[in-house]
Amino acid sequence: MLGVVTDAPALQLSGLVKRFGDKVAVAGIDLQVPVGSFFGLVGPNGAGKTTTLSMATGLLRPDAGSAAAHGIDVWQDPVGAKRIIGNLADGVRLFDRLTGEQLLTYTAMMFGIPRAEIGPRVDDLLTMMDLRAAAGTIVADYSAGMTKKIALACALVHAPRLLVLDEPFESVDPVSAANIEDVLRGYTASGGSVIVSSHSMDLVQRMCDHVAIIAGGRVLAAGTIDQVRDGESLQDRFVALVGGRHTTQGPAWLRQS
Repeated sequence: MLGVVTDAPALQLSGLVKRFGDKVAVAGIDLQVPVGSFFGLVGPNGAGKTTTLSMATGLLRPDAGSAAAHGIDVWQDPVGAKRIIGNLADGVRLFDRLTGEQLLTYTAMMFGIPRAEIGPRVDDLLTMMDLRAAAGTIVADYSAGMTKKIALACALVHAPRLLVLDEPFESVDPVSAANIEDVLRGYTASGGSVIVSSHSMDLVQRMCDHVAIIAGGRVLAAGTIDQVRDGESLQDRFVALVGGRHTTQGPAWLRQS
């Protein structure tokens, strides 16, 4: 296994390309996530966000380009890279016939966490995600929000150096979301790095210090929040770059008077 490069970015994407038949989903993305940053990735539906993150974390092999986490090439040394990445991926199935506690324990074992540390880590994560009462319930019976929270707990159990989170707050209740935000802020304050894909401009503008806007599989703007906003709200800047807004009140037949 190759070692972590101490002065490397938390995540470096270089020329990533992915095609599905005739469709180019990602068209040569270059992106750098600084160590210790809370990095937002935003874009319209079909922009290539999930495809990009899947290639960045070793779930989907790119047609061209490379991805490195702390200097470890994700595709040349996938085991080494995945040891330092915590991944909450969109649409990946969990072992949902296990209980929440069993799933967390199993995940910790797969990452080689010492046996004596597994129990306390699982307890801490169940409490943090407000899943203690559901610890003995099989994951297949969880609500959408609970499933999201147990998947996030699995991404955290091995204390990764980089968290890659695809829509982490989708379907999560406001109290749990606030608790998770606090944990992620503490995580980045201690030197961890987070890249989060989200459709919520308010969340990204509130939580993130860096952001990239992508559309059509390309990066349209990237940098600190203030650099990308360029004096506007992130929402307005996003719409201006991506386009497609229809300034209309809708068809006449839909109006009520």
